[in-house]
Amino acid sequence: MQDQLIFLLSAPRSGSTLLQRMVGGHSQIYTHPEPHLISPIAHLGYYDNIDKAAFDHVNAAEALKSFVSELPRGEEDYLDALRAYTNIMYGRMLVPTGKQRFLDKTPANSLVWPFLTKLYPRAKYLVLTRHPLAVFSSFANSFFDGDWQTAYEFNPIVERYVGALGRMLRERPVPLFHARYEDLVKEPALYLERMFAYCGLPHEEGAEEYGKGPEMKKGMGDPIGVAKHDRPVTNSIGKWTQELRGDPKKLELARRMLDRCDPADLQMWGFDEQSLWAPYERETGTHAPKRTLNSYTFQRRVMLALKKDIDTRPHGKLVRRVKYYCDVLLRE
Repeated sequence: MQDQLIFLLSAPRSGSTLLQRMVGGHSQIYTHPEPHLISPIAHLGYYDNIDKAAFDHVNAAEALKSFVSELPRGEEDYLDALRAYTNIMYGRMLVPTGKQRFLDKTPANSLVWPFLTKLYPRAKYLVLTRHPLAVFSSFANSFFDGDWQTAYEFNPIVERYVGALGRMLRERPVPLFHARYEDLVKEPALYLERMFAYCGLPHEEGAEEYGKGPEMKKGMGDPIGVAKHDRPVTNSIGKWTQELRGDPKKLELARRMLDRCDPADLQMWGFDEQSLWAPYERETGTHAPKRTLNSYTFQRRVMLALKKDIDTRPHGKLVRRVKYYCDVLLRE
C-alpha cells in the first residue's frame, strides 16, 4: 500500500471535503469519508499517549516500549505490525473498486503527521491550509451557533493545527504538495492538474466539477457547504471578516488566537501579519454569517448539550436518563 495511498492533511473546516470530492473524482482514486485509522494507533503509547483509557495506559505504554526494544528490528518491526493492520484495511476497501489509489481525508491525521510519515514515508501528501480565522469562523458557526467562546473552549483548533501543519511544511519530512484554499477555489483546474501530476497520475479534465460525478458515501466529514455547489466558489473566502466587524468580543478572541500562533508557522500557511488582517481591514459590512441548520448541525448541537449536562451536573442527569431509555429499548 505504500505507493497506493494519498493523505489529505488539513485543519477541520479548511475546504478539505471540497478537495476530497474533486481529487476523489479521478478515475483511479477511491476515497471514503474520514476513516480515522491512523490517529488511534498513533496513541498506543510508543510514540504518543492518550490522556485517559479504560486500562492503565501509562503502564501499557511502558510495557510496549520494553517489548518493542526486544524485537529483532525494534521500531521497524513495530511499524511493520501497525502497517499490516492499516494495509489490510485500506487494501480491502480499495480492491473491489478496481482503482489504483486510496485517498484518506481525516483532519486528525494532521496532528500525528510525525507518526504517519514514519508509517507511510512513500505515500503522497496533499496539505491544504486556509486563513485561520476563516477556519475558526466556519467551525464556530457550523457546530456552535456562532458562539466563538464555547467553540474555542471545546477545541482550540487554530493553535493546534497552525502549529502542527506549520511544522510539517517547514520540516518537509516527506515530499508533499501544499495548496492554499484561497488559491484553490480561484483556479481549481490548475491546482488539480498539479496535484495529479505530483501523485503520478494523468490529468483528467473536469475534476473540479465534482457535482457532476458520483455522490460520495455519507460518513464522518463535512456535508454542509460542499453540497451547496457543483464546483468551487469564492464567496466564502472573506465571510469571517463580516462577523468580526460586528462583534468586538469575537475580534478580541481572534487576535488572541493568532497571537498564540508562531509567526513562522503562520508564514508557512501563507500568511504574514499584514496579509492576515488585510481582508478584515477591507471589509465594511457588519452582518454575521447565517447559521447553518440541517441534520448534521442538529446532531452536533445535541452532542454539545449532552456534554454541557455532564460538565455542569455531577452525574449528568439528562445523560443518565437518555442512557436508561436506550438500555431499556435496546436490551435483548
